[in-house]
Amino acid sequence: QVQLVESGGGLVQAGGSLRLSCAASGSFFSINAMGWYRQAPGNQRELVAAITRGGSTNYADSVKGRFTISRDNAKNTVYLQMNSLKPVDTAVYYCNGHITLVAGARSLLEVWGQGTLVTVSS
Repeated sequence: QVQLVESGGGLVQAGGSLRLSCAASGSFFSINAMGWYRQAPGNQRELVAAITRGGSTNYADSVKGRFTISRDNAKNTVYLQMNSLKPVDTAVYYCNGHITLVAGARSLLEVWGQGTLVTVSS
């Protein structure tokens, strides 16, 4: 069973910073694309940032220039550095990964973390 476990959420004042981490555990061959999503109360889950295994990234317009996604393939971990946080960034942040379970597998397993709450006070 493959699990993604997030950490690093919490309460921060507007303008502050937080760094989220998401580590994969279990038995698998490799992790392909990984991403961070968020869901605020009453809103749909939205993509915040994504990164390929090779390091290509894309960001939601609302976080460009403030958030940075990165990964350490050796540690099977993805990070989200969040700077200049705003109250509108308040949400539960979820890690997502597309997993190759065994070498040569044709399909990928999509896995979600349990979420970590980020609260930005004004």
